[in-house]
Amino acid sequence: MVRSSASRRSVLKGLAAASGAVALPRFAIAQSKPEVGTVVLAPQFGLAYTPLHVMKAEKLIEKHLAKNGLPNSKVEWQKTTGGAAANEALISGAMHVVSGGVGPLLTVWDKTKGNANVRGIGCFDATALYLCTINPAVNTIRDFTDKDKIALPAVKISIQAVSLQMACEKEFGQGQHTKLDHLTVSMSHPDATAALLSGKSEITAHFSSPPFQYQQIETGKARKVLSNFDVLGGPVTFNSAYTTTKFREENPRSYTALFDALVEAHEFIQKRRDDAVKIYIAEEQSKLSVDFINRMLGPELSHTIVPLNTIKYAEFLHRIGSLRNKPASWKDYYFPDVHGVQGS
Repeated sequence: MVRSSASRRSVLKGLAAASGAVALPRFAIAQSKPEVGTVVLAPQFGLAYTPLHVMKAEKLIEKHLAKNGLPNSKVEWQKTTGGAAANEALISGAMHVVSGGVGPLLTVWDKTKGNANVRGIGCFDATALYLCTINPAVNTIRDFTDKDKIALPAVKISIQAVSLQMACEKEFGQGQHTKLDHLTVSMSHPDATAALLSGKSEITAHFSSPPFQYQQIETGKARKVLSNFDVLGGPVTFNSAYTTTKFREENPRSYTALFDALVEAHEFIQKRRDDAVKIYIAEEQSKLSVDFINRMLGPELSHTIVPLNTIKYAEFLHRIGSLRNKPASWKDYYFPDVHGVQGS
């Protein structure tokens, strides 16, 4: 089993302090057992995934595999066609680590409870997601009418869709979470942004993520109606890395290397933000400037390993029947490696 090194504890203390958390213990590890020769991960895109980009660009996983006695192990970044395909590959063992939103994590945790037992490794970020509109008559969600169409990544299941349902229940009362579902349309962020700003589409609102929401507002055509931070009452985790219990138990040194690489990526971002932004731009071939991206980073987009407000999503999804299993706390769907932090 894995023993924590002094350096790892020091890093975790720093990261935890930045997130209002405490240092955490690690599990012990047997050094001699053979492990997978290649660790396979799914790449993801977006500013929230900067820790993943840093891990790849700086070869942090390879670095920590070597430190854990696996210098010949390789790392493969394998593209998938989407979240469902990635989750299937994860459960089958074809892929070892998948990254995604709180919604997909909770869904796969719920579906695999008692078998593959998928759980979170740690988080990438806490990100404010804006619902923006170009309709001058809309100041709150009460003002939407049948003449409006709200674009979001996936109706009913995306974290934006769930946040909108929670906002409806908060505004209209319990049991009214689907009140605006008939106005929602599934659309990619780039397509929705183009449709919204054109003024010639049926799309009058868009629940998105950075950088799209800020680009929309900067045009002067769109404005913010609310954010998931407003709905949840504070910072909210957007994306996490997750894997199966089988991979963690059968490949403890590889798992530890992954966790330590994630910790170091967060430390890199805290200490060398401009370099991290440049890595993001290079990895995604983004046309955004370093200055524009830096303006997005702050209280509404922070990179942290700590789960924040995820339990509120879990309790809501269980109450409306989307999850069969009700977690007692956020620790049910994240591995013990992060249980020492003050998460939620």
